Amino acid sequence: MDRAFFERPASAVAPLLIGARLLFEGVGGMIVETEAYEPQDAASHSFRGPTPRNRAMFGPAGHAYVYRSYGIHWCLNIVCEPGSAVLLRALAPETGLETMAARRGDVAPALFCAGPGRLCQALGITIAEDGADMLSSPFTLVASDAVADVQTGPRIGISRDMDRPWRFGLRGSRLLSRRFPNSQPMAAAAGQDTGAD
Repeated sequence: MDRAFFERPASAVAPLLIGARLLFEGVGGMIVETEAYEPQDAASHSFRGPTPRNRAMFGPAGHAYVYRSYGIHWCLNIVCEPGSAVLLRALAPETGLETMAARRGDVAPALFCAGPGRLCQALGITIAEDGADMLSSPFTLVASDAVADVQTGPRIGISRDMDRPWRFGLRGSRLLSRRFPNSQPMAAAAGQDTGAD
């Protein structure tokens, strides 16, 4: 993946990240769930413009935007075009499983990275990575060799713009943060208005 891959709306990038592999300091796995957020999207942190907290969202594409959710969990996003980012919601754990187990405690491997907060804890990602270039060490980000079977549906845990089908997941994966109710394949969803420019 190069910088140009991310220099477009998050709603275009998010489904293409399904099946890609992400490592941080050698720990990680395959991306199986993402969500898109864009500047005209009332659910996005960028909706009201730049702030000290969301500054990274308006920075270079391919960089990390890390924030704390509910004052507890770190969440990792990949910045796309200005004010646009993809939240990484779940990984299939593949590399560094012992390290993940030590960080996550006494939980089943299926729960190591099933959710954005769990993902960051398992990979050891904190606010220190906010603004970091995800296309260089200690990150490794590699595109999938195959086209993933992606399903789509509404995003989780938001109260505005809930109708946008901007949550994407690998069909059949048991490692998602939450199942997709009445989900659609990408081909069916492609004709819907996603609100992207």
